[in-house]
Amino acid sequence: MSEKGKKGGGFLLGAALGAVAGAVAGILTAPKSGAETRKDIEKKGRAALKTAKAKGKQLERQGRQAAVNVKREGKRIAASTKRSANKVKRNAERAASSAKRTASRKVTQAKRATARQLEKGAKKLRK
Repeated sequence: MSEKGKKGGGFLLGAALGAVAGAVAGILTAPKSGAETRKDIEKKGRAALKTAKAKGKQLERQGRQAAVNVKREGKRIAASTKRSANKVKRNAERAASSAKRTASRKVTQAKRATARQLEKGAKKLRK
């Protein structure tokens, strides 16, 4: 995560904790009986738990979708890489085949030139 994202997350966490601490302080200092205060704390705790569970489920869904997206993208990249590798292989095979044909022609030409030179030399020796 980027440095900016970390700071933003820290701020949100701090704001949430501050809100909870403020709510608890407000409940504890309110002019109510102990039983009423406990009921208020329990009610707010249940609401916070419900909210946390809902947020957890939402984050789980987002995480699962992100995993699906990463897997799909990985497969796409792998297929693209395989196609590129096959193209490079075909080009290398063509280049090697072409080089082999060229080398074979050059060897044949060199053999003919050598044979001609030998024939000329033999004719000179016969004279």
